[in-house]
Amino acid sequence: MSHKIYKMSFASIYPHYVTKVEKKNRTVHELDEVICWLTGHSLDGLKKTIDDKISMEAFFAEAPVINPNAHLITGKICSVQIEEIEDPLMRNIRYMDKLVDELAKGRPMEKILRK
Repeated sequence: MSHKIYKMSFASIYPHYVTKVEKKNRTVHELDEVICWLTGHSLDGLKKTIDDKISMEAFFAEAPVINPNAHLITGKICSVQIEEIEDPLMRNIRYMDKLVDELAKGRPMEKILRK
């Protein structure tokens, strides 16, 4: 099943993440660190994905490596238990959403990055 979000560009979603974290006095640098931790993208690679306006599907398909500790990201996002999401792409998107939420809620970086 293909969801609308799969075809949306990462570049169109990223500014919403920026707004969300900056409203809560977190930085774009912290946001980028969280996204790079999850996806294995370098900062340059992350900026290139934004510039190239690739889809969310391609963003995760081209991710160097999903962090092996991503499975430690648990809880609900959009009223759905992350651990119960079977579609790997949707699960990765929700992992990213959850990390951004944790950042915006002021959670310490070492906890967000599952250290």
